[in-house]
Amino acid sequence: MRIRAKSLEFQVYRLPGAHETYCYQEEHTRGLVVCKFFGTRKRFASDPSQGARVAQKEYDNLNILRGYGLIGSPHHVVEPFGVRSEVSAVLALEYFPGEELTKTIRHGIYYGDAVHLLDRLGALAHFLSNLHIRTTLPCGMDFGDECKYFTKAVEKLFEHGLVGQWDVDEVLFLVDLWRARPPMWHDSQVWLHGDATPGNFLFGDGSQVVAIDLEAMRHGDPALDLGYIVAEIQHAFMLATGHRSPAEPFISHFFHEYCSDFPSPRSTFKAITTRTPFYMAHNLLRIADNAYIAEEHSRRLVEQVKTLLRVC
Repeated sequence: MRIRAKSLEFQVYRLPGAHETYCYQEEHTRGLVVCKFFGTRKRFASDPSQGARVAQKEYDNLNILRGYGLIGSPHHVVEPFGVRSEVSAVLALEYFPGEELTKTIRHGIYYGDAVHLLDRLGALAHFLSNLHIRTTLPCGMDFGDECKYFTKAVEKLFEHGLVGQWDVDEVLFLVDLWRARPPMWHDSQVWLHGDATPGNFLFGDGSQVVAIDLEAMRHGDPALDLGYIVAEIQHAFMLATGHRSPAEPFISHFFHEYCSDFPSPRSTFKAITTRTPFYMAHNLLRIADNAYIAEEHSRRLVEQVKTLLRVC
């Protein structure tokens, strides 16, 4: 935390979210640090050492991306301070007091602040394009793995009673059609955020974008990060209005801003938007499986998944 003081006193605040994450504020200097406790997560109860491994993985991931120059403004990845496996596998991180994309989307929908939402989406698009351009790998994608992840998401919905066997059969048939499409295999891999949801991006002054929560970071298709973001936008508008069409201008703006950073924006736009519907559909399935989603809206999301997959 770079605090130089003879005595330290902290106030502790739990941050909203599914996992145990806390903000610690030093009383005298007002210094702030965020601590994520992986060891208390239920999924690691049978093997506490796994929590420590995931904490270390996120620590390493943050340093990897910072190594590509994503530090400061306009593109920043939060700094990791350290991991202590013996203290509930805690990861200590830089605190950043930015505006969440979640709040920006909500204000754009419910308060008519469309200009602000467009500005923020443009800034995020440029963050992701810089992330992907800087981390491109000279190797093709393994789209087969993405189809496996998709299949697991469908099976989870079936287990939870949110889709029927007919839905499962239709969706998996469409996934097989996507699997046979050459464009899904031929682009270069990049470092992905891996969990590009609105709660994992913060906005600072001007066009500054800050990325947090990189435990799911991996190599893959850059269209995945984009598909996750636009699926969240579409879901938010569908939830608020019952229709997906009000989201289209914002999604289009996001794509065009992303592609504008590439040498050939037009060909990049065509390639990215050809692949993105698959990843949009995958994230909509994940959203539909959340406990806070009403069953009626979950069914609407599943129907939108089918619509997206049918474009193949």
